[in-house]
Amino acid sequence: MRAAVRYGTAGSMLLTALVAAPAGGTPARPAPGGTAEMHGTAVAVQRAAVKGIQFGKCSKELPASGKVQCGTVTVPLDYAHPEGKQIKLTVSRVKATGKDAKNSKRKVPRQGAFVYNPGGPGASSVYFPLVGVLPEWQRVAAAYDLVGYAPRGVDRSAPLSCQDPKQFVKAPSQSPTYPSESYKKERVAEARAYARGCAERSGSGLRHYTSLNNARDLDVLRAALGEPKLTFMGASYGTYFGALYATLFPTHVRRMVFDSAVNPDPGQIWYRNNLDQSAAFERRWADFRAWVAKHDGVYGLGGTPEEVQISYEKARAQLAASPAGGTVGPGQLQGAFLDAGYYDDMWPRRAQALSAYLKGDPKPLIEQAGPHPKTAVSQENGNAVYTAVECNDAPWPTDWRTWDRDNTRLAREAPFETWDNAWMNLPCAYWPVPQQKPLDVRTLPGELPPTLILAAERDAATPYEGAVELQRRLSGSVLVTENGAGTHGIGGGPNKCVNGYLDAYLVEGRLPERRAACAPHAEPKPAAPKSAAPGGRSKNAEGAKGAEGAEGAKASENAEDSKTSRHSADSKTTRQAP
Repeated sequence: MRAAVRYGTAGSMLLTALVAAPAGGTPARPAPGGTAEMHGTAVAVQRAAVKGIQFGKCSKELPASGKVQCGTVTVPLDYAHPEGKQIKLTVSRVKATGKDAKNSKRKVPRQGAFVYNPGGPGASSVYFPLVGVLPEWQRVAAAYDLVGYAPRGVDRSAPLSCQDPKQFVKAPSQSPTYPSESYKKERVAEARAYARGCAERSGSGLRHYTSLNNARDLDVLRAALGEPKLTFMGASYGTYFGALYATLFPTHVRRMVFDSAVNPDPGQIWYRNNLDQSAAFERRWADFRAWVAKHDGVYGLGGTPEEVQISYEKARAQLAASPAGGTVGPGQLQGAFLDAGYYDDMWPRRAQALSAYLKGDPKPLIEQAGPHPKTAVSQENGNAVYTAVECNDAPWPTDWRTWDRDNTRLAREAPFETWDNAWMNLPCAYWPVPQQKPLDVRTLPGELPPTLILAAERDAATPYEGAVELQRRLSGSVLVTENGAGTHGIGGGPNKCVNGYLDAYLVEGRLPERRAACAPHAEPKPAAPKSAAPGGRSKNAEGAKGAEGAEGAKASENAEDSKTSRHSADSKTTRQAP
């Protein structure tokens, strides 16, 4: 059954209240996601279409720029009760330039708003509109208003918290590859306490921070922007709720890009996806060690991957005995090098830091791996949202013996990330609010406009199999693969071939037939270790492309969201034991 409501504000807007009807006369399917929630979404969409977004000056946290505007959009906390409690999501925008980057006299027609989400869960894209000045994004910025936002729970958008931020960034910490039974008991107790903290600090609304609600929020944002159809790009986790959106609202889609796709199979959400991720990081860790070994003449960490591993373990042992600067222990070392599994442009800096540390200079490692108290609140907030969304989205094993069995087995083959990943997600075993059944992501032929999936063949955070599965489930989608590469989030990155497909789709609506491939982008160039500069900041011959992980205070979020879609804030952090 299809019920349509028409509104007239700045033009007519057609909204489907209960179910989006497939094209071509195909009978409509039952509405996914709950009838009450779909009706509540229609109500919220109607309100947003009438009210719009009053854009004005942004907060002081955004770089000074007259081009960036900010506002808010109001959404229900609970879509089943759209007249109940409302929350406000922060939105940012830079209007389309309308200028051809190669010919300033040529005007480019505006194609509407382009909304971006960098992943997480728990990441904000409020800095994303700043990317328009970069060459990789100028064609898109000419045709579209670039729009970023902080999803529910993130930053000022009804922020969640589960733990005292000072406790969250407490350092140093341990990170045993093969934890003892006593250590496991400590982490189980911590997970229980963290889950309780989420309920105590976040209140009764905790259950409403879900991927399905993120998808519904996206439709309200679309309406508030005055867009009859959505043009959207999600990276990493953003691909999952983007896929939910495509399933819930296929007729509301204009163009969608899924960059580094999460496997949307309901059986994978989220427990098995995290196990698969840990296995994939072992492969990517091997790629990094092979690269360092190839440049042994620069770093002196070993001429084979095995020798590089020995150097790394030597650093772990030294840090366990005597933390660098009193704050960098094995846990901080592991977190910093986990980032290198996400982004190979971090390889030179990480190798520099490890080499310098083993040669007696700990300053580069402290700068890169040490905690940054000024970002404690935002880090804790991001982790709280990550935990709430993943725990709420699906059932998790509630018996510790299941976790212990699965991760013990996996750690024999993939020790690098396995146990730290398990500790991060373990609160979901003791989650204090009801958990959902994942939506079956799927569209029928002709139901959804053609969409674009981008994936790197050796991506660790979202293994390549997820992109293949997403393409199988979204009829008419096209998959572009960066062969032999493993950087997480490839749209707008260093690969011109990938960016060519992205631009052709977003700007011209052109796609390959079904699949296409690009050669890998160039490996990073090594840079010799440098001593720390005055003030404790290490010199970087390679030139960091942006703040990394916990490194750069608020600039971290800036680089993550405004530079390229590669920086998706999905890198895992290790929660500290109380």
